[in-house]
Amino acid sequence: MPDSYWLEEPGPSFAGTRLDGPPDVEIVGAGITGCSAASTLARAGLRVRVHDARHVAGGASGRNGGFALRGGAMAYDRARQFMGAEAARGFWQLTERYLRELADAVGDALRPVGSIRLAADEEERDELRLEYEALREDGFEAEWREPLEGPLSRRFTAAIFHRPDAAVQPARMTRRLAARAIEAGAEIVEHHRVESLSELEAERVLVATDGYPSGLLGQLEGLIIPTRGQMVATEPIPERLFAYPHYGRHGLDYWQQLDDGRIVAGGFRDADMSAEFTADESTSPTIQQALENFLADLVGRPLTIVQRWAGIFGLVLDFFPVVGQVPDDERLWLAGGYSGHGNVLGFACGDLVAKAMLGERSHHLDALDPARLLARA
Repeated sequence: MPDSYWLEEPGPSFAGTRLDGPPDVEIVGAGITGCSAASTLARAGLRVRVHDARHVAGGASGRNGGFALRGGAMAYDRARQFMGAEAARGFWQLTERYLRELADAVGDALRPVGSIRLAADEEERDELRLEYEALREDGFEAEWREPLEGPLSRRFTAAIFHRPDAAVQPARMTRRLAARAIEAGAEIVEHHRVESLSELEAERVLVATDGYPSGLLGQLEGLIIPTRGQMVATEPIPERLFAYPHYGRHGLDYWQQLDDGRIVAGGFRDADMSAEFTADESTSPTIQQALENFLADLVGRPLTIVQRWAGIFGLVLDFFPVVGQVPDDERLWLAGGYSGHGNVLGFACGDLVAKAMLGERSHHLDALDPARLLARA
């Protein structure tokens, strides 16, 4: 499958690091979650081996839109209703803390520019306003923007600007996290697909493949739904139109403009929704054309597309991650199901699941327990 624009940037080699004995923990998946967890576990003195069927950042961690957002996939006002006001506020504060820690960890792979969530019609505008008011009521920084100016006014009516958010080069970010894990003593084995838990030596195993099916999760397999996100990268354009990541239509449109002027954009899976519930990383003409049409309308002229790709994220029907011990299996742990918000949540949940494996379980994991998927299956 075609590599993403982000993966065109050369990365370091992670070969050569070897443990000084059998692993205490093995992790399947060398993306953001796996590398975050490996670093935490290795710093605690455990011998950690990470396996990836491709290479560091080869999956969704190097194929996404490059957004680093606080919170989760569910709007904040709805999360208050779903989780309870205190739990939702605490969870959002937790993600803001991890976003700051991520910035400290990955250097220039992250740009703290904020993000903007857009409303495409009056119904979405009213929904956005409820979220804005809930955020402000609970003390979170948020800025209401209405009316919108420039190219945004062609398609969108109002917006919330989230100043704490950031843009990332996700492949570079994940590679930096991998390097931190190796510095802490972890071993990373690339180009090794784990087909069965019987292949692994460690007493504890963490599956961190998000939406990519692993075949290792028993009764949980398939309950995190593989979902394709397609993207394009344009040629650089001279106009500086978009200073930060943009997303609208409940995240179905998303884009950002990079420092060199090119635009990377994704989404529009609703143009062929049923076909996008797949683990196939191929791109499709229907959605690729929808992305081209969107960018032409947004900028005011057709743009030359120089790269097309897709990645797979894990969709969970309640839009909350799945993090913790797999039911009825003391050996197996899971962290994934970020519903398209994996850059910050992956970093956070990797650390949280690692600490839980060390006996330091956070109360924030109560709402993320994998057992809830079985109760709703």
